[in-house]
Amino acid sequence: MEPSSDTVMPVRRDLHFSLPQARLSDWHDAGVHVSHFFNAMSLFFPDGERFFIHAVRHYRDQIRDPQLQQAVTGFIGQEAMHGREHTECNEMLDRAGLPGTALQQFVYRLLERMKRRAPKAMQLSATIALEHLTAIMANALLSDARVVSQAEPHFARLWRWHALEETEHKAVAFDVWRAVMPKTLFSYLLRIWGLIVASAIFWPLVAIFHWRLLRADPVARRERGGYWKMIRWQFFTPGPLRRAAREWFDYFKPGFHPWDHDNRSQLQQLPPLLSELEGATAA
Repeated sequence: MEPSSDTVMPVRRDLHFSLPQARLSDWHDAGVHVSHFFNAMSLFFPDGERFFIHAVRHYRDQIRDPQLQQAVTGFIGQEAMHGREHTECNEMLDRAGLPGTALQQFVYRLLERMKRRAPKAMQLSATIALEHLTAIMANALLSDARVVSQAEPHFARLWRWHALEETEHKAVAFDVWRAVMPKTLFSYLLRIWGLIVASAIFWPLVAIFHWRLLRADPVARRERGGYWKMIRWQFFTPGPLRRAAREWFDYFKPGFHPWDHDNRSQLQQLPPLLSELEGATAA
């Protein structure tokens, strides 16, 4: 049977992570540069998640499969929670004297312009492309405990939760695409063009945002060899970006589906994480 989002049903979870402001710049055990690499990606999530919700919701009335309708509801709920929790993280950047609001405003203006000018099908194509990027990055994080296991626990739980829920709903927007788009060569080309354009915009912006945070942070300026340590962490040990790059190319297969990368076993990490959060809240 062809895989679809009904193999895993996303669940909205209203969680809070109580991130410690004092650890914002050095919460990752690999150093300040890696900490701000994650912080830079966080700046894209609040408005990015709202864009995904907007793109999927436009086609909701065209969906006839009740299971997919239910999955869309879960997808929207999860993305809303991701946006809220990353907003808290981003507001901490401002309190630390870093350009969080200015950089997030850039993302907001970019996506609002796309909402006004891009055809709805292109908006959905961008959504499923960026969902692919987040899914393969989530898989890289969840596949190797070294990616965040030694990090400050509150931040580590935030990123593990986000990765797990991105895995849980990784096929939903794609299944909406399959349900509402004709099975034509043009649809295939529009799908892969979405990934090319999204990747060409997202990763350079992450690099620029990362550099802006590092330049503004006196802690980063004092770290010796930070860029080399970050590159070694990203591409060598543990190398999450190297691992994700291999899966990026699978998207170009005409018959690709997100659950071709069947990593649902990683969702077994959710109950222990939820127990950790309950314990942290009780403490």
